[in-house]
Amino acid sequence: MRVAVVSESFLPTISGVTTSVCKVLDELRRTGHDALVIAPFGAPPSYAGFPVHTVPSLSYRQFPVGLPNPRVLGVLADFEPDVLHAASPFLLGAQGIAAARRLGVPSVAVFQTDVAGYASRNHLGQATGLAWRFVKWVHDGADLTLVPSTASMKDLRRIGVQRLDRWTRGVDLESYHPNTRHGAGVAELRRRLAPNGEVVVGYVGRIAPEKQVERFRALRGLPGISIALVGDGPSTPLVARALAGMPVTWLGRLAGAELAAAYASFDVFLHAGTEETFGQTLQEAHAAGLPVVAPRAGGPIDLIEHGTDGFLFVPDDDRDLRRHVAALVTDVSLRHRMGEAGRRAVLGRSWETVCSTLFGFYQQVIDENLAMRAETLVPAAQRR
Repeated sequence: MRVAVVSESFLPTISGVTTSVCKVLDELRRTGHDALVIAPFGAPPSYAGFPVHTVPSLSYRQFPVGLPNPRVLGVLADFEPDVLHAASPFLLGAQGIAAARRLGVPSVAVFQTDVAGYASRNHLGQATGLAWRFVKWVHDGADLTLVPSTASMKDLRRIGVQRLDRWTRGVDLESYHPNTRHGAGVAELRRRLAPNGEVVVGYVGRIAPEKQVERFRALRGLPGISIALVGDGPSTPLVARALAGMPVTWLGRLAGAELAAAYASFDVFLHAGTEETFGQTLQEAHAAGLPVVAPRAGGPIDLIEHGTDGFLFVPDDDRDLRRHVAALVTDVSLRHRMGEAGRRAVLGRSWETVCSTLFGFYQQVIDENLAMRAETLVPAAQRR
């Protein structure tokens, strides 16, 4: 299978979209398929042995945004893909889908970023409706749109997008593992984060408006805790002001073994943002054996079984957020039970497993495309 991946985000930018795309490429390489990547300027020239073609981009909130470019059609035509994978399509992804359709190549779009949620959060009024219309226009061009959660499915059905199916995300079950907490590096980090035996409430992700990390202020005055934040982003000054005077350790952006050690040093994982279409870091926290607290909104609804492997708090209710975190802080046995349940919940979500499902969707649209072509070649008299 020859797969062209058009991604709105790619290395060196770290995001959920980038992580997902890299894992898919790793699995394509492992299983013997061929691929190429089209991504915003600044990406490396290759990944996993596959060529990476870049297009001009502009910077928006520290993210490069790929701009439509005539080169996209030429790159796709030269590669002759069997299928196009549009990762979180926006401007670049929309062009990729359109180019694929022009070339007769089927496309799979992966809905991963709540574009319209940005307009709503920033009180842009009529712009919210325009954003949803743009989302519908982009995804109507694809042969199949894969959504990560029941909430996303509901949103896209509401605006009239057809041809939808569910595709979850994988998680690295080896790197994020409860046994990691017994490593020497984790013990050293624990001494830094909790010098007096505090319960560490951690977060991993962008420090950006949609993540609402400033809501950690709801934990102010909660005894016996320390807060550890992994990540960076444009909201760092705002969050720093909101959490001034609280026991916060800023760990910055981490990856690889350092990120796994950070998860292993936490006791509770808290995600406060209400706009997650999925919530990859929640899965990683569960894989590490942590109880997770997140809002009853968007992707977390599918990832957390309330009262079993974590808690879902009422969105925008800081008192409810604090109440659930406090319950875990004061009950070590509850933390352990929920952490073990979280680990069990993700055991069937290895990247190998979920990519196998994705490749099945690729084959589905390829087969449908071939059937449609064959149908057009049959003379009308024979079809009667």
